[in-house]
Amino acid sequence: MLGVKDLIDLASERLGGSVIAANDEFFAPKERLILAAEPVWREHEYTDRGKWMDGWETRRRRDVMPGEPAYDLAHDWCLVRLGVRGAIRRVDVETTFFKGNFPQSCSVEACDMPRATTMYDLHRANWQPIVGRTNLRGDSRNEFDVARTPATHVRLKIFPDGGVARLRVYGEVMPDWSALGSGAIDLASVLHGGHVVESSDMFFGSRNNLIMPGAPRGMADGWETRRRRTPGHDWTIVRLGQPGAITRVDVDTRFFKGNAPAACSLDATTSDTAGDWVELLAKTSLQPDRLHTFDTALKRMRSVTHIRLNIFPDGGIARLQVFGTLG
Repeated sequence: MLGVKDLIDLASERLGGSVIAANDEFFAPKERLILAAEPVWREHEYTDRGKWMDGWETRRRRDVMPGEPAYDLAHDWCLVRLGVRGAIRRVDVETTFFKGNFPQSCSVEACDMPRATTMYDLHRANWQPIVGRTNLRGDSRNEFDVARTPATHVRLKIFPDGGVARLRVYGEVMPDWSALGSGAIDLASVLHGGHVVESSDMFFGSRNNLIMPGAPRGMADGWETRRRRTPGHDWTIVRLGQPGAITRVDVDTRFFKGNAPAACSLDATTSDTAGDWVELLAKTSLQPDRLHTFDTALKRMRSVTHIRLNIFPDGGIARLQVFGTLG
């Protein structure tokens, strides 16, 4: 079974995903379906339409009744544009906190239409089933492995109605390098196929936050290790989206004020197996809550495939950006 930590949620609003249409959202709006934050429960909160729920929830179906011939086919749906084109490997239809109001079953379809701009385009798309109709469990994560499927959009169908807290579409980013031009780009960015392979520790914050797009949102939106009580230092390894010649590296400690590392260094390799490390940046002091840019201090290297960020001795980093040109 694939590990979720090795995949990216392609649908997440953090990557620019959006729920572009739904046939109904009476009780709870469709936009909550792709929020990056975990669902929450608000015990005594109600809206003018009913109980506040952290997810997407449709009204109770009244056009057909249980036992009628058409009831088995009745369903609600929503359409999600992925934040970045990718190869889908797993889907999670999460029903956390939906206990008496979750759908009986669901199915998921995908299409690959990078140039689709209208609903008309999507109605003409070649939709492929990636999750066949399957019963759901309430107040649970319902995970389904998927045969590797390139996609730009997914369509979730729920039978016959109800609420879903989150839809997560895990996969591998498939960037369009021809559209990125010939200048320096952030080769570590998740939007360009970067992947955090490994780290020494991520007790307080996920290593995957390091390469997310946009400025950090707060201290929780970074990579943070526990307080080190033994000799040594913490580190993380990023596989670049494509090999490149590194021209600039940004190490961002914003929001880390009393817990930023004292210093950092960078190693690089041109090996596909992340070996034979060469020092790219010598050990250099870091300041709390600041964006640090390194360019002239970098060793000139071409065809770099991986970067290792070393932090001394421990602490938190919000973002790591590795700018370079392909090749």
